[in-house]
Amino acid sequence: MSSSIRAIMVCLLAYICFDIMSVHVRVLSERYSPQELSVYRNVVGVVPAVVMLAYSGELSLNWADYKIKQWKLAFGRGLFVAVAQLLFYTALANLELATVSALGQTNALFVVLIAIVLYREQVGAWRWGAVILGFIGAMWIVRPGSDVFTWTAILPIGAAFCYAASIVTLRSFDKSISSSILYFYSAVSAGVGAIILAAVTTDFSPIQSVQDALLIGSMSICGGFGVVFLMYAFRNADAAVLAPFSYFGILTAFCFGWFFFGEFPVDTLFPGILLIVASGLTIIWREQRGKSQ
Repeated sequence: MSSSIRAIMVCLLAYICFDIMSVHVRVLSERYSPQELSVYRNVVGVVPAVVMLAYSGELSLNWADYKIKQWKLAFGRGLFVAVAQLLFYTALANLELATVSALGQTNALFVVLIAIVLYREQVGAWRWGAVILGFIGAMWIVRPGSDVFTWTAILPIGAAFCYAASIVTLRSFDKSISSSILYFYSAVSAGVGAIILAAVTTDFSPIQSVQDALLIGSMSICGGFGVVFLMYAFRNADAAVLAPFSYFGILTAFCFGWFFFGEFPVDTLFPGILLIVASGLTIIWREQRGKSQ
């Protein structure tokens, strides 16, 4: 099996992990607030980060081995992730799984816009057109001003912005810093950020049963290893090869939502989802063409 095929399979496994995590969040949100679930996810999510350090041979008991010059930026990325997860979990408690997944795909648009602001990146007509197309698609799903509009529909878009910010800022780090170290910083700071956000916005309730404890643990492990699998995939294959498979998550989210919760939001998703997918694929195509030139 070629490394690219293996990376694609691991990438698909990552998106399945994320959607399984989303199912857990939906079930648990009936008894726990999004803030609580975000804390559990991020605190337990440090475990996959430690596993990744061990796998890469970088696990050490000497804290000096983890020191990097841009530690403030590394922790800042983790705080963005904590905010993104809180918005994402709140959306999952109120919207269909497939709708949240589809609106989350707007992160490709924000990656372009944030790169323009932070790095003065030059963007041509094709990518500007893709950004506008994706925005129209997102608005078509959200439908502001209509009777079906709810403010919670904005939350996945806010989460997509925060995730995009954490992605774009990766290019600011020295190339010598490993993905494992960066993920460890992100996991720890996301855990701290989630605790702070929960402390100022909600009261913690005790875990009600052993079953809930197992679901919380499973949710956290699925989310954490989803990130690990995704990082492995993108380190072993070109982004242009893997990026289109991110839309696989919309399909699995749709299937999971239909199977577990009886959700069938076809009227909500179409045709806006087609514009979001077309926008993302256009951005990927332009990125790949620019590299080849």
